[in-house]
Parts: sequence; structure tokens; C-alpha cells
Amino acid sequence: MAVYTSAGQTPAGGESGIEGVITVSPANAGPVREGAPRSVPFANVTFVVTNNQGEVASFTTDEQGRFRSPVPPGHYKVSLKGRKSSIGRFGPFDVDVISGKMTNVQWECDSGIR
Repeated sequence: MAVYTSAGQTPAGGESGIEGVITVSPANAGPVREGAPRSVPFANVTFVVTNNQGEVASFTTDEQGRFRSPVPPGHYKVSLKGRKSSIGRFGPFDVDVISGKMTNVQWECDSGIR
């Protein structure tokens, strides 16, 4: 009997994938004001997860910049979906996913504003 798994499922070891928080900085143009945050959650933004064969998954961050994306074990690059401007840095971020484990990351994007 053959056992088949689909993207996002792993055999008998638990779920594998990527989860974490994405922030963006600087939060505002100009000098950083005392008491003002240097970075803020990158909220409600869609990113794509790719490998050598192309897009594997996508996810949208929540209000706190958090996300969770089940993907099979492997090496991936994560970057902003549909990026049109060359200003700022929004990935790609490299990540390795191990079977049966959610890889926790904290990435900071550069808004490009000064």
C-alpha cells in the first residue's frame, strides 16, 4: 500500500513549515523620536515561499506581523509578493525547514524610507 502526502503534510512526525514575525523599519521617515518604535509589525502583507521549482506557498501576515505557513521539508526563499518598487528590502529571506518541525523566524524588512 502506498502512502501519499500533499504539500503541507508530513508523515507521522508532525507538521513542518515556517512561522514567525515580520517587522519593517524604519517605522517613520526622519530621525527616530525618543519613545517611538524603530520597527513596527509588517501587518496584512502577502509573501511567497519559493524553492528551485517555483512558488510552493504564500501567506499573509496578521495585525502583529505574525504568520504560519505549512510547507514540506526543504530550503526556501521568502519574499514580498508582487513587489513593484526597487525601494526597500523585503526579502528574499532564506530558510531551511526540517521534517516534523515548524521553523521559527524573525525577519526585519527595510522600508527604504529615511
